Amino acid sequence: MRFDANGHLLPWIAWSTALDREMRYYASAPLEHGYPVFVTTTFLDANWKPTRDDTIPATQNSTGIISYLKFYSLRGKRNPRLLATARAMGDYLIEQTLTPDAGAYPRFPRSTGRHGQFPLAADSGSQNDRAYEIQPDKGAMAGYALLQLHAATRDKKYLDAARHIADVLADNQTDGDAAHSPWPFRVDIRNGEARGPVAGNQVFALRLYDEWIARGDRRYQARRDALWRWIKTQQIPSARSNGALFAQFFEDHDNPANRTAWAPLALARYLLEKRAALDPDWQANAKTLIDFVRREFTHVEFGVRVCHEQDEDHDAWGGVNSTYGAVLALYAKATGSAQLAREARAALDFAAYAIDEQGRPHDLPTHADLGGWQEDAHTDVIHNFVDAINAFPEWASSSR
Repeated sequence: MRFDANGHLLPWIAWSTALDREMRYYASAPLEHGYPVFVTTTFLDANWKPTRDDTIPATQNSTGIISYLKFYSLRGKRNPRLLATARAMGDYLIEQTLTPDAGAYPRFPRSTGRHGQFPLAADSGSQNDRAYEIQPDKGAMAGYALLQLHAATRDKKYLDAARHIADVLADNQTDGDAAHSPWPFRVDIRNGEARGPVAGNQVFALRLYDEWIARGDRRYQARRDALWRWIKTQQIPSARSNGALFAQFFEDHDNPANRTAWAPLALARYLLEKRAALDPDWQANAKTLIDFVRREFTHVEFGVRVCHEQDEDHDAWGGVNSTYGAVLALYAKATGSAQLAREARAALDFAAYAIDEQGRPHDLPTHADLGGWQEDAHTDVIHNFVDAINAFPEWASSSR
């Protein structure tokens, strides 16, 4: 890593150059069953070889769709291959990852699966999902991403899939309270049996409902209002104390008390995007969430304040640390904070050290081996750099 005379971490390359190299590298990915291999496989080495057989299809591909659509727009919508890759991710979600057409969560995207199954088997849960279990919040992420894909392509199959996901979520939603989110973290697809009373990532269901309402569909209004009421009156206030309502997001953990940084950052991002249209108290509430993350989930590496994932994992993985940098950049832009802008830039400079000269990423900048979790190496990283660049365009080409 490179440092200036005062010991401050320097970027090793301009972000724009690094991101273009990474996207070219991923464009070279071989196909598996007709999809780019990083769409179907979560753990890959630098030669596109699988290293584990467990997968996280919903998180990996929903963040991937968002990343590819944002990068497509950043580059002036001139590269059709980027849009084609986003479509491949959407197609994989609706063609290969859905639960059976029966039970409490029919035709619903899976949170986990097994590499090499086309489609995923009914009992294909992996990591810390049991057989037949899914995570409702991951389906909400997929539904929101599919709506964005429909907006970019006008392909009705993505619209229909997103509507069905919203309907299933609405059918299973509860009011929530001080100890329960409106959906549990895990459910059995057959009977809806819950495991884990709190799922910290509720904002994507809110995004999904809001998108439908913006399209003129008022059927989700009551469900949306109940969800927002829980977020505003229960979840956000919890960040001022112990943050217990931000427990559980990551698929490979099942401790019901395990709080994460990813979920409050995802909520803060939505507040910063919508501002008063979502919440008249957007700035104070975004600050509450960011302060909680900075207090509980940041540490210093190489002189840079970086963000780690959760109570049970203190590594600054690519997904969560780039999310932190992006959300901090959005907040700094909204509030005019030069200090937070510097910290955001530094966190993302740290994240960019995960990309090598050929555009091949690591899932953690300090990992010796290339590849790893594709969410942390690629799909949940690109959109965060794009958000920061949109907030501070000069960061894209500057290498200080």
